[in-house]
Amino acid sequence: MSRIAAISRLGQQVWLDNLSRQLLESGELSTWIADDAVAGVTSNPAIFYNAIRTDPAYQQAVAQLKDSALDAEQRFENLALPDVQKACDLFAPLHESSDGRAGFVSFEVSPSLANDAAGTAAAARRLWAEIARPNAMIKIPATPAGMIAIADSIAAGINVNVTLIFSPGQLADVQAAYRTGIERRFAAGQPVDRIASVASVFISRLDSLLDPKLPAELQGKTAIAMARQAYADWQALPALPGNARQQMLLWASTSTKNPAYRDVIYVEQLIGDGTVNTVPDATLVAFRDHGEAAATLAADAAGTAAQLAGVAALGIDLDTVGDELQAAGLKQFDEAFGKLLDLVR
Repeated sequence: MSRIAAISRLGQQVWLDNLSRQLLESGELSTWIADDAVAGVTSNPAIFYNAIRTDPAYQQAVAQLKDSALDAEQRFENLALPDVQKACDLFAPLHESSDGRAGFVSFEVSPSLANDAAGTAAAARRLWAEIARPNAMIKIPATPAGMIAIADSIAAGINVNVTLIFSPGQLADVQAAYRTGIERRFAAGQPVDRIASVASVFISRLDSLLDPKLPAELQGKTAIAMARQAYADWQALPALPGNARQQMLLWASTSTKNPAYRDVIYVEQLIGDGTVNTVPDATLVAFRDHGEAAATLAADAAGTAAQLAGVAALGIDLDTVGDELQAAGLKQFDEAFGKLLDLVR
């Protein structure tokens, strides 16, 4: 069995953190699905910028669009949304056979809307209608404005991938927004049993920021400890009305940034039933070669508590750090989106 596919036997979905026309047309994504049980795809502005800039499959389409009357964002969506739809169709059998629990493809609202609740909710409704696939997920950032849009989108029956979560406080707010949306939809007499959502908690960036501030014995462990505590808290969440499904935890930014650490550490150490890990190609290739699949997410509760206590004892507040990381992430995605639009102007 594929080392990656072995993860699915432990109840965790592995999604590919990449999407491009080349991945679809070459059959590479189909191979990931067939051979390694990859169960979904995520995308973001940086991913599409790199794809459209380097993938020859886009070049002719980009040239044709430049003669159109569409604005830059419409041109980008004209390029990207058909690929999102094709990926959704590729995962449709898995989505059906899993009773709507797997096989999702994520597409993000414009980063320029990060502080615009009404604009984000409107964009989510529009993209959901345009993609028109039950296994699509619309990505909304975990900003204060995003919380309002998340609740509105869930209430409207839209699958949501909440992105750029970096701290326990942000995660708690996201889970509350999801619950609010479910409760509103249930109170309106609308079905809630097939609504799907993931809370995307970013991992490696936390260690990259904190490690220089920590003694050696605490380095490289904070992100894993935060995720493991989040998993324990998630398992204790109260039931939702109307047989609604809990929002799943998704581990994002799981490539290893520090070359001193094992290159698959943020995959191996975060395997747990009912969760998702979205992994870039290079990390998946590394795991396919030498990764070890074991149920690790609920392991070493005492070590998790000690790590978090040790960080707090140094005066480091993870919620404050999370706000800093989220601001940096928003800036990165906004800049990538700007460069992306420049490619198609």
